[in-house]
Amino acid sequence: MESVDLNATENAAADAYAAAPLLNCLLREAAEPVPPAGSAGAGGSGGSGGSADSEEDGWCAYRLSGSGRLLRVRAGRRPGRPELGTGAGWHPLTHAELVKLVADELRQYTGVSNDELPVEIADSRETIAALLAARAAVPPPADPYVRSEQSLVMGHPHHPAPKARGGGPANGWLPYAPEARARFPLAFLGVREDQVAGEGGPAAEAAVDSLAEALGGPRPPAGYRLLPAHPWQLDLVAGRPAVREAFADGRLLSLGTGRVPVWPTASIRTLYVPGGGSGGGGGAAAGDLFVKFSLDVRITNDVRRLWRHDLLKLRRTDVAVEAGFAELRRSGSRAAWLSDRGYRTASFAFEELAVLVRDGLAAHVEPGLTPLLAAALAEGYPDSPPAAAPDPAAWWRAYLRQVVPPVLHLFARHGVVLEAHLQNTLVAVDDRGMPAQALFRDAEGVKLLPDLDREAGWQRLVYCLVVNHLTEVAGALAESRPEVAGELWPAAREEFLRAGEAHDLPEVAALVAAPTLPAKTNLLLRWTRADGADSRYLPLPNPLRR
Repeated sequence: MESVDLNATENAAADAYAAAPLLNCLLREAAEPVPPAGSAGAGGSGGSGGSADSEEDGWCAYRLSGSGRLLRVRAGRRPGRPELGTGAGWHPLTHAELVKLVADELRQYTGVSNDELPVEIADSRETIAALLAARAAVPPPADPYVRSEQSLVMGHPHHPAPKARGGGPANGWLPYAPEARARFPLAFLGVREDQVAGEGGPAAEAAVDSLAEALGGPRPPAGYRLLPAHPWQLDLVAGRPAVREAFADGRLLSLGTGRVPVWPTASIRTLYVPGGGSGGGGGAAAGDLFVKFSLDVRITNDVRRLWRHDLLKLRRTDVAVEAGFAELRRSGSRAAWLSDRGYRTASFAFEELAVLVRDGLAAHVEPGLTPLLAAALAEGYPDSPPAAAPDPAAWWRAYLRQVVPPVLHLFARHGVVLEAHLQNTLVAVDDRGMPAQALFRDAEGVKLLPDLDREAGWQRLVYCLVVNHLTEVAGALAESRPEVAGELWPAAREEFLRAGEAHDLPEVAALVAAPTLPAKTNLLLRWTRADGADSRYLPLPNPLRR
């Protein structure tokens, strides 16, 4: 991707955003902390000795597992300003030098070469630069929910290239980037009726068909069915033989675009179609839904296509999850599931042109509450509720009360493993900013027992909910409100024990006693070219342990 012209301050910001998650990965997966210097050794010299600068001055040092070299960073949940130890002292690393260092280390550590990942990491940094430039020219959206979905400039805090966009020119993807505060019209296709594939029943069918009216789009001619399309995905696949031939022989028609724009959410390929507003609880509003598309671009660990095998099991999974949430609601819980109702596609381009329909917000968010993306609360943005809470400890207890029990209930009573990570969880707050409801989404990421071994399912639940989710929100809260840092994990432990006892879940007692938790190795997964759906874990100190 071409470089973006930025001034020195903007370049420094892009470097910092890009370096933090890369360093988090490197230091977690391929390095060991070095004890603070209390005697002769590396000290501040950056030499090859066994100790390094004290954390008291804001630096932490690590010995890299591949070469044994020393690297120090400014300490914190978002490490920065990396410096490499040399015989002459500490050498500050540019972002390009950091990428080269990571590649050198991983070659030595794994014995495997990878020429693709360094390019992807550099692409992620250039993407951030383009996003920062674009954001500066566009005011934030007025809707607080949309603002939260579009606030993730850094992205996944433990992925080496969280913002990579496939290496294409910025003008190809920037018009569709949530981080650039984009909104845009959907493209509409017509698929000949005998070429339509899908599942989901009348509700899903009606939801897809309603998009033309809701978005001011064209209607298909007689003998054709409407097929909405993400314009970026359409650009990516329009030249492929199956799609090109279908356009040529009339099985597929280009009908034009809608007049009303949609909002891309944090997942990039899932778009929000507002109806009667972000909340209200009085039943679904016209057009109030989400639509999810294939996107033939690698985003974090996977090419984000709606894969056939996932689509074919979608309804079974969603029905199981809905049953669990229905039971929760009958017991008085406010927790909600944004159901993936079904999909529609063309049989000749089953994955490439698929569109999935998901419940909107109006039918699920309780009256008077405002839904916010959990990932935005972890990354932080202006006026984020955790930073502004008058009583941050009470805010955290309320957050835990909304998020933890539903996930444990679904696992214990229904054998459902929610993928309750930061991007799949919405937390609705009241007018004081206090968490009052949790909403979960994405049937694609859900696993069902016994399709998945119970132990593996529990490990996945713990990674998504605790390591990916709660540690990041707790870290953001402790960073902005350090006076409550010592109260956060005891409160979390109490909530897990309470919910575990309520559901007779023996795994919880083992969880809070375990010395370590499973942390996903995204850097090593990408370096070794593992399948995007693979999960490999390493042990991380358990903050829930007393």
